[in-house]
Amino acid sequence: MFAPIKGNHLKKRFKKQVVLDDVSITLHEGEIYGLIGPSGSGKTTLVKILLGLEKPDSGSVELLGKKPSLSAFFSLGYMAQSDALYNELSAYQNLDFFASIQGLNRKKRKQRIMEVAKLVDLQNDLRKNVSQFSGGMRRRLSLASALVHEPKLYLLDEPTVGLDPLIRKEIWALFQKLKKEGATIIVTTHVMMDEVVHCDRIGLLNHGKILASGAPDELMEKYHVSALEDIFLIKEEA
Repeated sequence: MFAPIKGNHLKKRFKKQVVLDDVSITLHEGEIYGLIGPSGSGKTTLVKILLGLEKPDSGSVELLGKKPSLSAFFSLGYMAQSDALYNELSAYQNLDFFASIQGLNRKKRKQRIMEVAKLVDLQNDLRKNVSQFSGGMRRRLSLASALVHEPKLYLLDEPTVGLDPLIRKEIWALFQKLKKEGATIIVTTHVMMDEVVHCDRIGLLNHGKILASGAPDELMEKYHVSALEDIFLIKEEA
């Protein structure tokens, strides 16, 4: 089975701090993978290494069957933890820019902008400058920019942080729709443990190590817990 992303024995250190300690991760085609862990656990660093935006000290990465490259990067949808938006431009202009660098022609850009804006409930705010947006609106616009070119692989770093429960529910329904259409998605989160049940598999990351991985219900059965957060406690005490 083709694996859109493979990371093998990844290690990363910043000065004296070990950020990733022999981490291996493989995404299966057409699944939603949740990377779960507290702030500072290494999630963002791992995502950046998988994308090729950061180099590991050791280990290897395959992205879409090859070493990470600029062409591979443009073949996926990436949503960073910090919103990479242009405040002086409108929401429409931001989406138009991101769609244009992905090679969409003018007609296709207009079509996709309207489609993704509706998906994230921003269709009535496209003409507003991003500087007027709330934090939640900015997150939704960032997600729309990752969707606009219809990739089959998504790396989404904390995509639902700052969103109200109803919008979060709608976003996860969107992820399920993308999955049914054949997309592979990796989502990181540190607080939204209720979202984990929507993932096919998860990896629990802390102190730079994958503590456990597998289907959520299988992990709860294996560790005899009723909440996945308890696995972190069990591993800390071990």
